[in-house]
Parts: sequence; structure tokens; C-alpha cells
Amino acid sequence: MTHTPHPTKGIALIMSATLFFALADTVTKHLAASYPVSVIVLARYMVNVAVLMALLYPVHGGGLWRTQRTGLVLLRALCLCAASLTMAMALRLMPVGEAVSIAYMAPFVVMLLAMPLLGEKISLWGWIGASLGFAGVLLVARPGADLDPWGVALCLTNAGFAAAYNLLSRSLSRSETTHALVFNTATVGVVVFTVLSLRDLPMALPGWRDTGLMLLLGLLMTAGHMLFTAAFREAPASLLAPVTYVQIFWAGGFGWLIFDHMPDGLTQVGMALVMLAGVLVALRSHLTRG
Repeated sequence: MTHTPHPTKGIALIMSATLFFALADTVTKHLAASYPVSVIVLARYMVNVAVLMALLYPVHGGGLWRTQRTGLVLLRALCLCAASLTMAMALRLMPVGEAVSIAYMAPFVVMLLAMPLLGEKISLWGWIGASLGFAGVLLVARPGADLDPWGVALCLTNAGFAAAYNLLSRSLSRSETTHALVFNTATVGVVVFTVLSLRDLPMALPGWRDTGLMLLLGLLMTAGHMLFTAAFREAPASLLAPVTYVQIFWAGGFGWLIFDHMPDGLTQVGMALVMLAGVLVALRSHLTRG
């Protein structure tokens, strides 16, 4: 049967995914103070594969990994591996909210590229939402905010890989199943980060408490990417991109609660603009459907 997109549902899925991603970033920052980044990300991907095999293999069998455009699926997975690595490294150097804010230049790039690459149209409200969200990002990550230069560079690199991942997600959602995309991404992640962790693993085995946190990290990212990938079946990338800015709000809140990092006044204004952008796009989508 032909799938009928539901933009409002897509927005809800993206907002839920960003909540899980922000929680995962918070856990990653905590663990990165004690363990090599490659080991933390490897644990996350291993949990991802284990959960997917346990829940989905009995239902889908070989369809869990079967793809139509395998080359692009693998490229998408490698983009996420690079994004995971650069963000985890950045979180070692920067507060969660600021790191996520800079990295979230990616959705604005997605909106711009969705027109020539995917042939999507962007409405006036989409441009307004994206502009407000981008203005919020600039306030949060403004020059002179005393951020680590290497951390900023890592976040900008992360934004590039994230934009490529987002665009590939939208393109591949037309030919691939959600579970195959998520499973192949996780499997590639295990292979890549096993190789990167070979030197550090013998000296970086966690205790029971941190093992539990790594398991939690894997569960959060598994749920987040399932929701994220499913969202692109319900709405175009140009609509979803501005809504993903809400992760900055989640990240800033968790940074304050867990690490006692209180954003200053201008940063709070930026976060408010980000939230306003997501609400405008969501309401416009709902009213249009109604």
C-alpha cells in the first residue's frame, strides 16, 4: 500500500528523537571525562545492534538488513559514524548546550540543499521558522562566548556530516525500510568503532555503574534514530529541519541540571527563538492539514 505522509506526526517524531539525542549527549559528556571517545561510541552501537536483533529479527528476518541502494545506505552510516565521533570529542571540550547549538547549523544547511538536491519546495513559513532557528543558534554560539576553538571546529565538522546524513535519510526513505536503515547504520558503527577502539579497550573497561550508563546511551540512541528515520517518511526534510532545533533547548536544560552550566541572558534568548521556530512550523503544518 502507498504510504500517506502526515507532517504533524513527523514533527512529533522529530521532537521526541531530539529529546533522546540530548539525553544521550549528556550521558556522553559525563562518560567522556573518564573513557576514550571511541570506546563510548562503540558501546552505544553494540547496544543498538543487540536491541535491534532482539526486537526486530524475529519479525523481519533477513529483511532487517536487506537494502535496495546499498552503497548510499553505507555512505549514510559512515556519515553518522563521523558525526558521532566529532560530537563526542566536542563534548569533552564544551558545554552540552553550546556544542549542540553550533552543530545545529546542519538543519539550516539541509533546508538550503533540499531544494536543488531533493527537489523540495520550502514555504514562507518554513523560511521564517528556519531563519528564527538560525538566529537563535547565532545568539547561543555567538563570537566572544569563550568557547574552545578546537571544540567549535569539531562542532562545525559535525554539522557537515549531520547535514549529509539528514539528506541521505530523506532520499533513502523512499526506497529503504526504517529498520534496515537503522540496523545497517548500527552495524557499520560497530565495525568502525571496534577498529578505532582496539588500542584502548584493554585499559578502558568500565565498572558496573558506567556499564549501565553505556547501556542507557545505546538505548537512547537506538530509540532516537528509529524515531528520526521514521519522521522522514511523514514529512519533507525542509519541513523537519527547523523543528530539530529544539534539541538545543533540551541540551541547554540538561547541561544546567546535570553539569550546573547556566546559560547567560543572550543564550536564553537564542534558545527561546529556537523554540519559537519549532512551534511556528508545527502549528502551520497542523492548521494546513486541518
